[in-house]
Amino acid sequence: MTEHYDAIVIGTGQAGPSLAVRLANSGKKTAIIERKLFGGTCVNVGCVPSKTLIASARAAHVARHGADYGVMIEGPVRIDMARVKARKDAVVKQSNEGVTKWLKSTANLTVIEGHARFVGDHAVAVNGLTLEAPQIFINVGARPLIPAMPGLSEIDYLTSSSVMDVDVLPAHLLIVGGSYIGLEFAQMYRRFGSEVTVIEAGPKLIGREDDDVSLTVQRILEDEGVKFRLNASSLRVSQAGKVILLSAVCDGAAVELSGSHLLLGVGRVPNTGDLGLDQTGIKTDERGFIVVDDQLATSVSGVYALGDANCRGAFTHTAYNDYEIVAANLLDGDARRVSDRITAYALYIDPPLARIGMSEHEARATGRKILAGKMLMTRVGRARERSETQGFMQVLVDAETKKILGASLLGIEADEVVHALLDVMYAKAPYTVIQRAMHIHPTVSELIPTLLGDLKPLQA
Repeated sequence: MTEHYDAIVIGTGQAGPSLAVRLANSGKKTAIIERKLFGGTCVNVGCVPSKTLIASARAAHVARHGADYGVMIEGPVRIDMARVKARKDAVVKQSNEGVTKWLKSTANLTVIEGHARFVGDHAVAVNGLTLEAPQIFINVGARPLIPAMPGLSEIDYLTSSSVMDVDVLPAHLLIVGGSYIGLEFAQMYRRFGSEVTVIEAGPKLIGREDDDVSLTVQRILEDEGVKFRLNASSLRVSQAGKVILLSAVCDGAAVELSGSHLLLGVGRVPNTGDLGLDQTGIKTDERGFIVVDDQLATSVSGVYALGDANCRGAFTHTAYNDYEIVAANLLDGDARRVSDRITAYALYIDPPLARIGMSEHEARATGRKILAGKMLMTRVGRARERSETQGFMQVLVDAETKKILGASLLGIEADEVVHALLDVMYAKAPYTVIQRAMHIHPTVSELIPTLLGDLKPLQA
């Protein structure tokens, strides 16, 4: 049996639901298909649950340090992981049910629960039905990468998804991967009370960042008791009863580690392998990501790919922006492009790292004359008042155009403060606009004009 639609959306991650509702409200007969979890990664096993857990971990950290603020707490701080998980589950349920209700109550939108696979360029099969539409939008997301590691198939291990089901406190959590996912869980579980060791293949943490950013992040986490093993190779794992054994070569020396749990945080792969793309002319790259142009169109006319599966961004905000780009082009007559957006993301350790535009390494590579400003968070009154003075703020400016090229803010409230700089970049205004602005005291943001007022040529 074949059913005909004007548009089909595959997947209910950050881009899919909003696009499906816009299409339906525009008068297009639309179907949206979800095989498992409404809301996708962010709502169910990504941002929403992880940041909820991070909030619980911060509460424990602040409670332990209450005496530093003159707040006396009798007895040791205890962690009830079952209650921590229950709180997380309640927040996730609210978001998941909200998306589900929104979609199922939208007129002109058919919600189908099942696994969709392409059977032609403009046709998908699901639950024994064939659906056809001139426009199809792929929003299938990604999943944790499972590396080829000797012994891994013979032990119990966790991924960033399955760790969300843990309701006990690991005695010693081994984390393979020293990047964004791994570091957030490292600090989180250390604050809950676990011993934590991070094993990273590279010579530094979060390899895409500048060396000073990476080193400062490492020191922040080491100060809380997280241990690191860098330059790790030849990883091998096994299990002896309830103990996980990990052997590796780190900095040229053999290392043997034992832990109660193993978490893999080594990247993600797109959910395109079982999508039936071989039945279409939709091109993918060597890693399985769908190839798209600047307006997110695939190699098949009328088919678009949004979100993590297109490798044009790996964040909730980039996925939602994908929706905005597609909707603007197809429904609003407003030409928008992926290349118009500025790189922006954050690492949600505490204090957070916020990154926009170019890193120092990238800026140097352009050959431009660059002005740079750097300020330690110890100079920020708000940080001193909160006794949270770790980190620094750095901004890079093109010396000739006076345009902001990028910024790395590592410190209290950096994930919010950074938007003042980002908005000036989008406005294509010179840095002097914000440098001359009057900000509210006492805030972290009030030091941004001061920082920009002390720019100096970036030394070679």
